[in-house]
Amino acid sequence: MASIHIVIGQRGCCLAARGARGLGFLLPSARESPPVLALFDELRINGFVEGQNLIVIPGGFEATDDHLAERATALVNAAPDAIVGGPMLPLRALQAATHTIPLVGMSEDMVADGLAASLAKPGGNITGISLLSPELDGKRQEILIEAAPSARRIAAMFDARGTPSFRLQALQQAAQARGVELSVFGVNGPEEIASAIDAAKASGAEALNFLASPLFSLPGTRNNSIVMERIAIMRLPAIFQFPETAEAGALAGYGPRFADLYRQRARMVVKVFRGANPLGIPIEQPTRFESVINLKAAKAIGHGIPSGLLLRADKVIE
Repeated sequence: MASIHIVIGQRGCCLAARGARGLGFLLPSARESPPVLALFDELRINGFVEGQNLIVIPGGFEATDDHLAERATALVNAAPDAIVGGPMLPLRALQAATHTIPLVGMSEDMVADGLAASLAKPGGNITGISLLSPELDGKRQEILIEAAPSARRIAAMFDARGTPSFRLQALQQAAQARGVELSVFGVNGPEEIASAIDAAKASGAEALNFLASPLFSLPGTRNNSIVMERIAIMRLPAIFQFPETAEAGALAGYGPRFADLYRQRARMVVKVFRGANPLGIPIEQPTRFESVINLKAAKAIGHGIPSGLLLRADKVIE
């Protein structure tokens, strides 16, 4: 990969002279993806508009796990007023690159991931959103068991690079208490996604719980497209971290809306732009959770959904 160079041009310099704020990103999402567009819309609502009083440092979108340190260093050298980063690996790269530029992050568990000392007092130059993922993975497993009541074997697909073993053990114990056997399949990167799904199917799994991770769940990404294609071929009901994934064709999704989380982070960026020190901004958590059931997806794989689950869903796609 060629070296990454980030330069603020003459227009950016002029904006900076008029008191504009500089904002960097280190995210797997694309610049034109719905969540990022929602973030910019929320910034606009709060008075920060790109091309007027907001400079966006280029080069920080669609950041994969490769070359994160190089990208982080380039962003820091551009000296923005804040950087929006996440999930865990991009944030660690940013923390290694700067101890002064405010970081507005998001990860599955900001404290357990070692990114912050606590939610109330994160410490250092970081604040952001912690996604409650350990608790929500268990809730999604309960929904999946209810969605596939005849299944005696299910599988949890997890990111082997960051999911602690105790979380998997807790899920296995919870499944066992419901009379269901849970097998776990770790994935180390995009190249292993399809084979891991195949292995789960071969093991006898009748439904899949994709545990919280950007490796699987980010709607509209190449990785998520691989997942969706494979589960359709294998005719497996599956549940995901975000409601938007069910709207894009999966059987079910439960959790906070991804776009809402980006708006929430935008409001935290606004606090920084207006002078707040990250030391004084507690880490936030999602406040609204939504369940989506996709009956079109269920019909495509020949799977029926119990009526009770449909009645409790926030949204049912016919």
